[in-house]
Amino acid sequence: MLTPGFRRRSYVPRFFEVIAVALARLLYRVRSNGTEHFPATGGVLLIANHLSYVDPVVLQLACPRPIRFLGYKGLQENIFFDWAFRLSGCIPISRTSSSDGMRRAIKALQAGEVVAIFPEGHISRTGQLMPMMRGFEVAARRAGAPVVPAFIDGVWGSVFSFAGNKYLWKSPRLMPTPVFVQFGAPIPPEQAEPVLARKVLLDLGALAFDERPVLRRHLGRECVQALAKRPWHVEIVDRTAERRPVTAAQLLGTAAAYSRYLRRTVPEKRVGIVLPPGAGAFIANLAVMCAGKIPVNLNFTAGKAALEASMKIGGVTTVISADAVRQKVPAFPWPERTLDLRKEIETMGGKKAILPWLVAAWIVPNQWYASLLGLPKIGDRAEAGLLFTSGSSGEPKGVALTHRNLLANCAQISSLSILPQSSSLVGCLPIFHSFGFTVTLWYPLIRGCRVITVPSPLDTRRIIDAIRDEQATVLLGAPTFIRPILRKAQPGELRSLHLVVTGAEKLPDDLYKAFMETFHIEILQGYGLTETTPVSNINQPDPLVTTETAEPQAGKKAGSTGRLLPGMTVRIVHPETGEEVSAGDQGIVWFKGANVFSGYLDDPQKTSAAFSDGWFVTGDLGRLDDEGFLFIEGRMSRFSKIGGEMIPHGTVEQKIAEVFGLDQTEGPVVAVMGVPDKAKGEALVLLTTVEIAPETLREKLSAVGFANLWVPKIIHRVPKIPVLGTGKLDLKRCRDVALEAVA
Repeated sequence: MLTPGFRRRSYVPRFFEVIAVALARLLYRVRSNGTEHFPATGGVLLIANHLSYVDPVVLQLACPRPIRFLGYKGLQENIFFDWAFRLSGCIPISRTSSSDGMRRAIKALQAGEVVAIFPEGHISRTGQLMPMMRGFEVAARRAGAPVVPAFIDGVWGSVFSFAGNKYLWKSPRLMPTPVFVQFGAPIPPEQAEPVLARKVLLDLGALAFDERPVLRRHLGRECVQALAKRPWHVEIVDRTAERRPVTAAQLLGTAAAYSRYLRRTVPEKRVGIVLPPGAGAFIANLAVMCAGKIPVNLNFTAGKAALEASMKIGGVTTVISADAVRQKVPAFPWPERTLDLRKEIETMGGKKAILPWLVAAWIVPNQWYASLLGLPKIGDRAEAGLLFTSGSSGEPKGVALTHRNLLANCAQISSLSILPQSSSLVGCLPIFHSFGFTVTLWYPLIRGCRVITVPSPLDTRRIIDAIRDEQATVLLGAPTFIRPILRKAQPGELRSLHLVVTGAEKLPDDLYKAFMETFHIEILQGYGLTETTPVSNINQPDPLVTTETAEPQAGKKAGSTGRLLPGMTVRIVHPETGEEVSAGDQGIVWFKGANVFSGYLDDPQKTSAAFSDGWFVTGDLGRLDDEGFLFIEGRMSRFSKIGGEMIPHGTVEQKIAEVFGLDQTEGPVVAVMGVPDKAKGEALVLLTTVEIAPETLREKLSAVGFANLWVPKIIHRVPKIPVLGTGKLDLKRCRDVALEAVA
């Protein structure tokens, strides 16, 4: 931690240093950890991530020794930076001819100084860690100096960063910005290299992010305070039946009144919610949270046995729903205490009960409003929501997400500037899905984005109408839900869209290309799991090039799921040996981060299987390139090992659809499954809704270069490919059908 009082920290003349430190402490509240790793004497090469112009000041405040920085020589063309370089003793270095700067840096290291370099080479304009440039390791080895890594967290979004695609011209923060610097253990000079540096900085970034004060807060209190700040703002445009705009005050007043009613009448800790996306789902979830209880959004598209198991695991005996929903899903195992939301609001007093809370939303300070509801300030690692996942191939598992998990993922998404407050999101994803739960429910309540709700992601025409009529700017969904838009939408109807993001399954190349050609909109692929709350990676638009001298930066890469969100770190591990693989090689993806859950509810056995040395084992195969982009190759369970070769089911499915010209607009028409085989360990079974002859399949796949092992030998015609409510294949049911075909 920083010691109180002023002490000499830099090579700047003392008078100017006093002024600089005073200004910095006025704007930033800098904390640090790991300074015990810093050598007390001798040359040290300090490397750090680069998020803003103020990074050198922050590093100098946190570092126990004076630092001499390497800086881009071109900045000296600016009068202010030229003066700052000379005043601080900064070593200028040219991107085209770095030898002179490096020689001076090596001499400084040999003289026992601390020399700092930002190995990304420039300020990140995406908020993520950029590729590491070579050169710093040469200086360390020639000087024989250890490399100390440091990660700066918290400056992105401040006035000196590129958040919002601009420097400086941003509203200053009224309160000092909390910034955390995490130092790591010294790296011997002979081991220093860019790949290792990137890995270490990501690890330190996860530790630094975990220190953010916001993560200790209470999700319900954060939502209430945010809503009370903007009572006039239209939060939701509910298009379930008739168009119905709902302001923040209306949402908050109704949820607050209903929360008092729930607190009096429902004794259980967890309350089930069975509602489609809409104002009702927002009110129910916020009310349950404000009542001091845990919302459990149940997957009403799952089978009866899975739902009964989910409610038993969660201890759910009370469910909030609507009569219209009960009529549409009669097979749902409705508990005896099933509450109709509309009738319950009328029972508690209707508008009379809501009116005082509605008025309070306009006149009571936002923090007082949260206190009136009795909401605690600290939520941290307490459970805030319960979702159920079976992956797509097993019994339901309760994923208990904490306040820290949800607040972390909201902060991570917000930090990328792709979903600003001005966004209008189409909220059609089910709330029982983690993406719908976090990104189209809690995130907009905190951030202030407007949500346009449509009850089902399968109602393509209604989604298109909502985009056109409400001028929506963001569309989120699985490729299964996006594909029908190609056939039913006219280009002009999607003119308002700025961003289309897909996840939950691999984005097919044909969908990406067709969407681009038809609507001139690039679909950006992301990745996540229920256990990561859910977003872990995302592609984002390439940031603007601000000047002629600025180098372009990549925010996206074709075929990838993007870079990690801030605060996350990753390992790619060999599926059999458990050893970390080399950069670019394929392996199982492991994650760490504040958004990663801590375990399955009341299931230590499954929790233990999901973690290894504190890392969450995703079960997905992927590879990480040297620029930090993650490529997901598929789930381990969706590979078959035949003749010693790993065969990805998804790749085979995609190629079959391509060579036969199959239209999968309305859902999948083929699915490949692996079944036990005595001769080769496994055999591929093709489930298909269309007639495909074995010899034709073999001929067409061979023509595009598929080896014989990759061609399914068993073809089974089915009326429909089983899918989940999220649009993904129901692997358990698909496998059961495949096993029946070979029985």
